[in-house]
Amino acid sequence: MSEPWVLHVDLDQFIAAVEVLRRPELAGKAVLIGGRGDPTERAVVSTASYEARAYGVGSGMPLRIAARKVPDAVILPVDQDAYLAASEEVMSVLHSQPGATVQVLGWDEAFVGVQTKDPEAYARQLQHAVLEQTRLHCSVGVGDTLVRAKVATSFGKPAGVFRLTEDNWLDVMGSRPTIELWGVGTKVSRRLAKLGIGTVAELAAANPDDLVPEFGPKMGPWYAQLGRGDGARIVDDTPWVARGHSRETTFQRDLTEPGQIDDAVKELAARVLEDVAAEGRPVIGLTLKVRYAPFFTKTYARKIPETSDPAEVLSRTLELVAKIEPDRPIRLLGLRAEMTMPDDSRQGHTPTRSGW
Repeated sequence: MSEPWVLHVDLDQFIAAVEVLRRPELAGKAVLIGGRGDPTERAVVSTASYEARAYGVGSGMPLRIAARKVPDAVILPVDQDAYLAASEEVMSVLHSQPGATVQVLGWDEAFVGVQTKDPEAYARQLQHAVLEQTRLHCSVGVGDTLVRAKVATSFGKPAGVFRLTEDNWLDVMGSRPTIELWGVGTKVSRRLAKLGIGTVAELAAANPDDLVPEFGPKMGPWYAQLGRGDGARIVDDTPWVARGHSRETTFQRDLTEPGQIDDAVKELAARVLEDVAAEGRPVIGLTLKVRYAPFFTKTYARKIPETSDPAEVLSRTLELVAKIEPDRPIRLLGLRAEMTMPDDSRQGHTPTRSGW
């Protein structure tokens, strides 16, 4: 008898794989993609091939350091247009699968909802279709909730299929640290540890009310639910709507003068406001990201009265600039504007990626 299943499709080393398709001679080599492909410039790794990851290189690492770790690596510049085109091909394949409901999560991943007797067979059929039509490999997590499907994918990599359900969730995940859960980062795992919760099993067994003082009445119970792998079971194909837009710039030379910082923030604000204007929704919050030299990052955020006035947004942004620590060289600045949502009822049911 057919049952509803959630499949999480995650393209393997997506950006690196796209580059290898364009340059077959790179197959099997350590490849780093980041910035303009120049490790002498300030940039971070966007992705690394599996061969490069074996040296301890990961996304977000300074490209200069990654190049030192992998001296023989081929270093390439980021080509967003190529990755977007490849992503669109893959998503088109997913949409074409029989009975599939597709919820796109990003360039390289999506949920697929399907009614089937054999979800593993469906997953392998889907992998074959993606590979045949795009020449890209993907891993598929199978689950009875979105959370379990998403977590299952990590056990299927690379190019495999793995199932996580209520029946085997704690057997597989129970002894693992909470940071391995989708939606739990370093900061949250540390806060959980302060409560004596270090593993997924301990979080699953926690009384949701005991988490409220630390995380609040909404997020406390939600983290307890996450520990059990529970949550949404239906893939929602409603078109995704951005909650905010962000831009950031890494400077090849540190900013040290207030005038330089103001000019850089004004330029960022202008670019963010262009993106926001295209959405036609008011701004309700701002976050300024500052990376001080050598590599310490801090964010300054505030809610603002709902406004569509660019001058008002800029004024509020410059108020955040006043919080920047004086006399500290700055290597990166970023600005994110949060907007009102057409329907906030969909937000918060599943973990979402940060704007940064």
